[in-house]
Order: sequence, then C-alpha cells, then structure tokens
Amino acid sequence: MASIFSRIVAGEIPSYKVAEDDRHYAFLDINPVAEGHVLVIPKREVDYIFDLTDDEYAALQVFAKHVAEALRQAIPCRKVGMAVLGLEVPHAHIHLIPMQSEGDMDFRRDKLTLSPERMAEIAQSIASKFRKTPLQ
Repeated sequence: MASIFSRIVAGEIPSYKVAEDDRHYAFLDINPVAEGHVLVIPKREVDYIFDLTDDEYAALQVFAKHVAEALRQAIPCRKVGMAVLGLEVPHAHIHLIPMQSEGDMDFRRDKLTLSPERMAEIAQSIASKFRKTPLQ
C-alpha cells in the first residue's frame, strides 16, 4: 500500500502544495511546529532518505534549497531550519521550518492549529515566491 505522501502526490489526498517538479513535491505540514512548516519529498517512494540514489539525494537537497529560499521570502524569519526525522511515515521527507530561534525546531512542542484559510494563504505565499532552477 502506498504511503500517505505517495497518495498526496497522486492527488488522492488533498494538500497545501507549495512547489513541485517532475521528481519532487513540497507541501505544508498539517501539524506544523511553526507557520510555514513545509515537507519536501521525492515523488518516488523510498522509506529512508539515505536509500535514495546519490543523484536523487542531491536533487532532493537542491529542490529543498529552492523551496527554503521561497519560504524565507514568504515567512519572516532569521533562517529556515532543516530536519530529517520522523518514523511515522515510510516515505523520505525533509522538514523546512522558519526559525527565529533554535527552539523553533523542537518537535516535542505542541503543534499549531491553523484554519484551512490560513494554510491556503501560507501555501500560496510560498508558492508565489518559488522559482524553478534550470535543472528542474
């Protein structure tokens, strides 16, 4: 059975998409630790990020970098933090989180509850700043 993330990529489950190319998909985390918390995934379902081929891994990192640039333009923050963690979804993913302090990366904190309208507004703001690179 396909992971929830593969079902999102396939359009079976709705998401707040912020960026996409032929190999990657980025969308808002529905249980964010901060406004603008984005998940970046390869479209090919691989459980463990280090099981990606070298080319896939490098391309995912470059795609995540460009999403982070858009995120930083859309959501005022000092930096965008990156984390690879999470055992609950068997699909490799990178968390991008707007940070004012290192504490903003604490996944043990209570998650935010944002309205669908606010989520859509954030997603649109990030998507409008995303620029594809010549490699995409």
